Amino acid sequence: MKHEDLSILETNFDKLLEALLAKKLENEHFTIRLNSESSQFTRFNCSKVRQTGIVADGSITLTLIFNQRSSFCKFPFTGNWDLDWPITYQCLQELRDEIKLLPVDPYIVLPNGSNTTREINLGKLLPPNNFINSILEPVENLDFTGIYAGGIMIRGYGDSHGQKNWFATESFNLDYSLILESGKAVKGGFTGSKWDESAYLHQIQDSKEKLDLLSRQTKKLTKGKYKTYFAPAAVNNLLSMLSRGAIGEASIQQGNSPLVALSVQEKQLSSKFNLKENFKSGLIPRFNNLGEIAPEQLTLIENGILVNSLVNSRTAKEYDKIANGANRAETLRSPEIQSGNLAFSDILTSLDNGLYVSNLHYLNWSDRQTGRITGMTRYACFWVENGEIVAPIEDLRFDESLYNFWGAENLVDFTNFQEIIPEVGTYEIRQLGASLVPGMLVEDFTYTL
Repeated sequence: MKHEDLSILETNFDKLLEALLAKKLENEHFTIRLNSESSQFTRFNCSKVRQTGIVADGSITLTLIFNQRSSFCKFPFTGNWDLDWPITYQCLQELRDEIKLLPVDPYIVLPNGSNTTREINLGKLLPPNNFINSILEPVENLDFTGIYAGGIMIRGYGDSHGQKNWFATESFNLDYSLILESGKAVKGGFTGSKWDESAYLHQIQDSKEKLDLLSRQTKKLTKGKYKTYFAPAAVNNLLSMLSRGAIGEASIQQGNSPLVALSVQEKQLSSKFNLKENFKSGLIPRFNNLGEIAPEQLTLIENGILVNSLVNSRTAKEYDKIANGANRAETLRSPEIQSGNLAFSDILTSLDNGLYVSNLHYLNWSDRQTGRITGMTRYACFWVENGEIVAPIEDLRFDESLYNFWGAENLVDFTNFQEIIPEVGTYEIRQLGASLVPGMLVEDFTYTL
């Protein structure tokens, strides 16, 4: 997408909003939300391009609220007024007919904000005519498999209260694996808003070094408790579980959250554990599905104590709480775990004897009430002896409570550096958001088989 086309899309979105305001009937309320993107997608396999192309896509979600009832309609958005307005008006009429048949919603929230925001973060991506060479040249003669996605992503919001928010960001993400003939693989990622060739070469060199280590004879470990270093990507895997019915106020109020004990101060985590939402990266908008603006930074866990949960307006209305701009699902959108004191050069010596875990997968709650998480190690995970990597390990299943690995007794330290771990999902549309997380060293992490 050319930058001037971005302006055209915004102009036509504004026209739709103005037209809906003109057609609004008395006591009707509405919200209108836009998801749009123009992205280059390129898939690689065996260091060759297997599929490439540009996707330009957009959709509008129109929600009508009337007489304590609501319904929504989703339809394409092209940026062409002559095409978009007839579809929008037809959906409005259909919603008016449908809404009369729906039950009353006692906790429905009406748009009532007064914010008008506009945030555009343009980057400097690789030009289409040579980005493939820039990616593939450093990995020639290797089995390099992955996907590059880069371009502009847009989110827009408007409502019957006259509020309007506009967000656009230009970024890229390269999600890849280097694969051995044995099937073992090193997973890596490279993301940002500006392509940095030297940083990319450094990333690939690190992956190559892990690939060499991965070619050694595999060591099989017995189940038990092991001192473990989790690389930032693995820390992010664990952090993501807080978005699965844990950090949201509704889950806490309903007694389903593993953080209930933390919320009533029956338990606390290590004083080294500090978590907040931090929107300074500009990778995701601060406004939610009702146009409400989240604080630029919101502390959630401070020195191991839960000081804030994520609260949306519906939850606030139901449980008499104060909303803080959380999204509909009350999930983390731009989380940051504060760094610690463990230097990169000291990771292996501090680990001494134990496991170096690069990634995790298949995570789920095994006992939600006690915060127990189960999952598997994945990709480049190694056994370390006397501060040196000795051998790759066979995949292990773990089952451990967050009150242990983030607890005062077992959490040794976080690293003094952090990594940006982006959302890489591309179902329906490229996902926005990223986590800023350090690595962490943990005592007695439980592996069950």
